Amino acid sequence: MNPRRFVARLAFWLLIVAIAVFSIFPFYYAILSSFRSGSALFSPALLPDRVDFANYVSVFVEQPFGRNILNSIGVAVTVVGFSLFLGLTAAYALGRVRFKGRGVLLFTILGVSMFPQVAVLSGMFELIRALGIYNSMPGLILANLILTLPFTVWVLTTFMRELPKELEEAAYVDGASPWTVVTRIFLPLMWPAMVTTGLLAFIAAWNEFLFALTFTLSAEQRTVPVAIALLSGASQFELPWGNIMAASVIVTVPVVVLVLVFQRRIVAGLTAGAVKG
Repeated sequence: MNPRRFVARLAFWLLIVAIAVFSIFPFYYAILSSFRSGSALFSPALLPDRVDFANYVSVFVEQPFGRNILNSIGVAVTVVGFSLFLGLTAAYALGRVRFKGRGVLLFTILGVSMFPQVAVLSGMFELIRALGIYNSMPGLILANLILTLPFTVWVLTTFMRELPKELEEAAYVDGASPWTVVTRIFLPLMWPAMVTTGLLAFIAAWNEFLFALTFTLSAEQRTVPVAIALLSGASQFELPWGNIMAASVIVTVPVVVLVLVFQRRIVAGLTAGAVKG
């Protein structure tokens, strides 16, 4: 083998290993710390001395963490459902129907997603309070749609424009309605894009903190990011790091599993937009 080529390949794999270690080590250390307690939390050892599930039990005993997980699941799944349904129908209108101001409307939708959360926090608070859904799941769902819907519409519109016009024209010749074209013709072809945007919307809603902190008041209505942030020890200056690590592992595992399960479709969805239909 050419020495220069060997050195280049070796450097490439060393870079891959370094990136993998840099990405995986924090999660590994969180898992390691979740099985420790007391002074063992500050041990630099990279292998566990023993496996202790006391922190995991404590997370569920000392606060309604199970209820918080169910809240996060309910909010995230509902947000994904609304985002995909509204995003798909909006993508058809913006990507296939010609009307005046379509480009301006699309860029306006994209512009909404560029505002930081704190910029719309006060206005969203007044809206949620006026609707009477403060400290409830509908309030969190509405707030999270502000984060996920613009991105979903923009991405699905891009994919919708890539689909061949001949499919749509043939369906209309056969007497299909626009709704039939969307659900029977375009939807099966857009599954990779739907999975990709749906997973990104799920992660955004699952990890959202600022809206969940502002629009919830009771512990039973909080989602897991807020529940973890508000974990406290025996005093206000003491943080239960073992419990925090255990809770962090619990809420991270579902996202990792989803990414691994839908890995092929995510890659297909991310690359399909670069290929002209």
